[in-house]
Amino acid sequence: MPDGSSPLAHSSVTSSSEVRHDWTVAEVQALLDLPFPELMFRAQTLHRATFDPTEIQISTLLSIKTGGCPEDCAYCPQSAKHEQGVKADKLMAVEAVLTEAKKAKTAGASRFCMGAAWRSPKERDLDTVCAMIEGVKQLGMETCVTLGMLDNAQAHKLHDAGLDYYNHNLDTSPEYYGEIISTRTYQERLDTLSNVRDAGINVCCGGIVGLGENESDRAGLITALATLPAHPESVPINLLVKVEGTPLAKADEVEPLDFVRMIAAARITMPKSRVRLAAGRENMSDETQALCFLAGANSIFYGERLLTTPNPQAMRDRALLDKLGMHTTGIGLPSA
Repeated sequence: MPDGSSPLAHSSVTSSSEVRHDWTVAEVQALLDLPFPELMFRAQTLHRATFDPTEIQISTLLSIKTGGCPEDCAYCPQSAKHEQGVKADKLMAVEAVLTEAKKAKTAGASRFCMGAAWRSPKERDLDTVCAMIEGVKQLGMETCVTLGMLDNAQAHKLHDAGLDYYNHNLDTSPEYYGEIISTRTYQERLDTLSNVRDAGINVCCGGIVGLGENESDRAGLITALATLPAHPESVPINLLVKVEGTPLAKADEVEPLDFVRMIAAARITMPKSRVRLAAGRENMSDETQALCFLAGANSIFYGERLLTTPNPQAMRDRALLDKLGMHTTGIGLPSA
C-alpha cells in the first residue's frame, strides 16, 4: 500500500481540484492500490469540488451504420474480420435518425450520440452525417458522433455542422494496444483526437476494462487519458461486453470493485471531466453502479442498446436513481 515513500506522497493534487497533465503510471497505480475507503474519499472530494454529486447526465447512443467494419478490434462484433459478426447495414436516412433523436429527447436524454462502423468516413457519408447533426441540434440536444479516424478537414466540417462532441476511445494502454487492434495504431488515434481539438470540438475519449489487460495496463490507460494536452470533456469507462464470435468472447470477468477503482482513478486524475459509466451496465448490480457514482461517475448511456450490445432498461435506471436520491440534467427520465 502507498506510504510516505509512495509516488503520491509528494503531491497534494489528489486532494485538490487542480488539473494536472503530468501524471505517471506509477502515480496512477498508487491510486488504484489505495485502501478502498481512502480512494473513494479522495474521488468523492474532488467530484464535489466541480460537480453536483447527485446529478447524472444522460446520453443516448444510436448506431447509424452497423457492421462491416474493416478494423479488427478484438472486442467488437461489428468487425468484418470476426466470425458471427454483426450484419452490415447501410447508413441510416437522416429522417429516420431524427425520429430516434426525438424519442431520446422525450425519454430524457440531453445528448444524442451517433455511431458508424467505419475506419474513417467517406465524404458523401460525411455530408449525410452533417445533416443529421444539424437536425439533432435543431431539436435542442447536444450532438456527438463516432465515425472512426478523421483528418483535419473532416473534423472542421463536422464542427461547421454544429457538432458538440466527437468520441474516439484509446481503448487500453499504449503497451497493450497491439494485443487488441492491429489495423490502426495508437498514434493514429491520438492524431484523430488532435484533429478534433484543432477543430474546436469537445472530446469524448475513454477505454475498456476487461480486455485481458493487467493492472499496469489499466493504470497506463488512465495515464494516457490524463496526460493528453487537454483532458477529454467526457471520459467513458466501459466494461467489456463479451460477444460470441469475437476473440474476447471468453475473457476473464472483471472484479466489480476493480472496475469501481478505475472510475475513481479517472475522477481523481481528470477532475473537471464528466466520467461516463458506459458499456457493461447491463451486467452490473445496482450496488456496483451506486459505488461508481460515489467514485465520481456522473454520466450514463440511456436506452435499450449501446450500438450492438444491451443496456439497462429505462425503468431500472429511473428506479435506481430514485432510490439513490439522484437526478438527471435536462428534462430528466420519465417516472417509474
